[in-house]
Amino acid sequence: MTDQPLAVVAGPDEHGLGEELAACGVAISRIEGLVTADALAEAGIADAAYFVLTDVEEATGIPVAKERNPEVQIVTYASRSLPEFVATVADLAVDPELLDAATVAEELTGDGEADQ
Repeated sequence: MTDQPLAVVAGPDEHGLGEELAACGVAISRIEGLVTADALAEAGIADAAYFVLTDVEEATGIPVAKERNPEVQIVTYASRSLPEFVATVADLAVDPELLDAATVAEELTGDGEADQ
């Protein structure tokens, strides 16, 4: 087991948030396609620190992720708003037009907060 936090990234990551999180020391597991309970389990959601969703069409995966890991931080990084039924479950919803991926990754990990 490693001390490195894990982020499960679901959806197309065209803005590179997964890569920016990796640059901040986060292990990345990706879900390609539908965000199902099985896909979340295979990606390691039970041990994940973050669940990053870039496709709001797959928002039904958010409550499933929280059920499997109540401590996981839910982050949506998409220009479209979340459906009402999951909007209150997400911890952070960011529009890529407002904050770039590097800034979001630094804020999530605290990577830019303090000197060594």
